[in-house]
Amino acid sequence: MKELLAEDIVKKAIDKGCDAAEVYMKSSSGISVEAKDGMVEALEASRDFGIALKVIKGKKLGFSFTTTPEHVEKTVDEALQAAEWTGDDEYMGIPEYAAPADVLVFDEEIKNTSEEHIIKQALLLEESALSFDERIKKVRKAEVSSGTGRTTIANSRGVNITYNSTYYAAHVTTLALDGSGDSQMGWDYAGSRRMRDIDVRAIGGGAAKRALELLGSRKISAVKSPVVLSPSVAVDFLEILSASLSAEAVQKQRSFLAGKQGMNIISPLIDILDDGTRAWGTGTRPVDDEGVPAMKKKLVSGGTLEGYIHNTYTAKKWGVASTGNASRGSSKSLPGVGISNFYINAEAGGEENGLIRQLSRGMLVLSAMGVHTANPVSGDFSIGISGLWIENGQPAYPVREAIMSGNVLEMFKKVEALGRDLKFYGSTGSPGLLIGEMDISA
Repeated sequence: MKELLAEDIVKKAIDKGCDAAEVYMKSSSGISVEAKDGMVEALEASRDFGIALKVIKGKKLGFSFTTTPEHVEKTVDEALQAAEWTGDDEYMGIPEYAAPADVLVFDEEIKNTSEEHIIKQALLLEESALSFDERIKKVRKAEVSSGTGRTTIANSRGVNITYNSTYYAAHVTTLALDGSGDSQMGWDYAGSRRMRDIDVRAIGGGAAKRALELLGSRKISAVKSPVVLSPSVAVDFLEILSASLSAEAVQKQRSFLAGKQGMNIISPLIDILDDGTRAWGTGTRPVDDEGVPAMKKKLVSGGTLEGYIHNTYTAKKWGVASTGNASRGSSKSLPGVGISNFYINAEAGGEENGLIRQLSRGMLVLSAMGVHTANPVSGDFSIGISGLWIENGQPAYPVREAIMSGNVLEMFKKVEALGRDLKFYGSTGSPGLLIGEMDISA
């Protein structure tokens, strides 16, 4: 039904005088449950549907969307009218059909799960955090969510692809309190397109452990020292780097990686990949949001920038092929450029504890506040951090209210060792990273 509707919309647009048309259609449903004090604090069910239409008339772009199938005729007319008011852009285009990637994105267990099961999992998540240690006094948020989606992409150049997908995620925030009155917070998260990948007991315990590790924290004096970034903190910085690997950002002069293709930009120990075909990844899909097949590509190899990620527009502007990274925030927007599963390869790494043992004196950074405020053009940052001070390869005491400053690229150039503990937070993943001397102030 919906596949035929997408084809019909493309035909209507062509019949009304546009030269090319592309339809993006998505329906989704989901449930989210939050537990508190052994009871359901909140339960939210959602159901969404949207159709986006992109048309090209000459070299002009038109766009419109609707959330109601009955308004298709109006949507087509609005897109054609919009094309009358835009300027010429020779790089506008839509992709030709190519066979979609064979990927694992749909889990029958998630499709068939019940509301009762999600509720039980949320309650178990909270209980697992509270029972980890008597010093865990509160759970601020224990939430489990799941959902299914159906995506259709059709265009006038032969693309007509429909796929089903699922997701399952859990996250929790804990509060630990010791006898001295000191309190610390911890959190953990996991998400996948497959239910069995998510262990709520481990997530609850992980959040509790993180809060407990920071009890009794103290301030430190200003120091230059090596640091080990835990995977969650490394991911925060990697997300800044990923934004600069977008060809869209480069073309708009909003990237600190502009003009650096083929150059050594970070430590030779690091390979960075973007893999839209990774089994069960939250960023996995058979095609991107324009219908270009998902693919695995190495963007940074041995510290050298091999290339950027593209959608159809940015690729045409540079005369290259799309990398299958067209991404939409929703059916209400045109596709931009976004990552799929973006991560640092950890195959050659060691264990995180091994990284700590390599520190004669330094800091294990367990949390970072304000990484998103890093300058997207220069890469400069100054952020709050907390974690554990390390002496002779062993934790000495927890640290709070420290500030770490530097530059994202310079920091990644200082990577001296990688862990093997690759962990994804959403669609970005990293192992622990041992960084050479960094500026830490009180």
